[in-house]
Amino acid sequence: MNGITLNSWKRAVIKVGSGLIAPGGKRTSTKYSLPIAGFITECKNQGKEIILVSSGAVASGLSTQPEMLKRTQRTIPEKQALAAIGQSLLMQSWSRFFDFPCAQILLTYDDINNRKRFVNAKNTIKQLLEFGTLPIVNENDTVAIEELKVGDNDNLAAYVAMLAEADLLIICSDIDGLFDADPKKNKNAKLIPVVEKIDNSIYSLAGGTKNSIATGGMKTKIEAAEKATVRGITTIILNATKREVFDLLLKGKQAGTIFKKNPKPMTAKKHWMLHALVSSGKIIVDAGAAKAVVQKGASLLPSGIISVEGAFNSGDAVSILVKEGKNIREIAKGISRYNAGDLKKIQGKKTLEIKNILGDNSVSEVVHRDELVLIEEVQRN
Repeated sequence: MNGITLNSWKRAVIKVGSGLIAPGGKRTSTKYSLPIAGFITECKNQGKEIILVSSGAVASGLSTQPEMLKRTQRTIPEKQALAAIGQSLLMQSWSRFFDFPCAQILLTYDDINNRKRFVNAKNTIKQLLEFGTLPIVNENDTVAIEELKVGDNDNLAAYVAMLAEADLLIICSDIDGLFDADPKKNKNAKLIPVVEKIDNSIYSLAGGTKNSIATGGMKTKIEAAEKATVRGITTIILNATKREVFDLLLKGKQAGTIFKKNPKPMTAKKHWMLHALVSSGKIIVDAGAAKAVVQKGASLLPSGIISVEGAFNSGDAVSILVKEGKNIREIAKGISRYNAGDLKKIQGKKTLEIKNILGDNSVSEVVHRDELVLIEEVQRN
């Protein structure tokens, strides 16, 4: 397992979806959560650290509003209100299983996107683990707007695994793992026990979700696995409706589909830049600038910039693309030291010309090498 076996891990993030909290998309049930809680307790008894990422706030809220169970379509305010009702009920539901304290952490995408808040969340989780507490994480659906949502708890779990510096991510599902075809449509579909590398062929195997209260399908689980494995975190997708999978895990044996971690994990800062930051604009560069950035490890300078797209500010993330004939290809992502307006003034200019245009406060690098991550770094791994 590239340096880690299934019984050598010390810290794991366990993600539990709505389909396990509320089977069939209806009322909440302990049918599947109880065995998961037993697994968590046994792991802690063995000295391992666990962070739980749990869906189910809306489902828990629905249990207090039986008239809404008849409806499959709900407005955003209704979902947010149900989540507000359900968050405390969800915590109560989990806490009753344990003889150690639980702590609720509600995150939004902004907590991950903002570096300072990201570090604060990281420090909080670290301290909670030192207290012997079980952190229970969910997205703060009561305040998050659509543009600032992670959107699904699979990807949220990957971010939390990164925050917690975990060495294992366990994604609990209601299917056995990743198959080479849809097992619900093809009886000859075969389980893929190990995925060496996540590429387009793996994504092509992803299906949707049938659960009316769920927000993720197999695609989001693969996305989460990709985020985690690039950072050096082994990931497992397993069927948590089967109690025996937890017995296998406790024995360090194969369960579900294992996604191998990259042997050369990306640094924490580069991983955060690549996966947590949303690009606010685009910088199109020529072949010479692309070669300097990709092959020579150089910073991006104004002289190689062809065009600037978007209305970004200094400090925002931008995508860097190279123009190759009629095609444009993304090569990197980084933090711009200029806003879009100033950058348009100096694009294509030599370093010595910048000061005459923007004054003494100008800097020579548009994106410094230390604040830049190559897309190819992921593809090589």
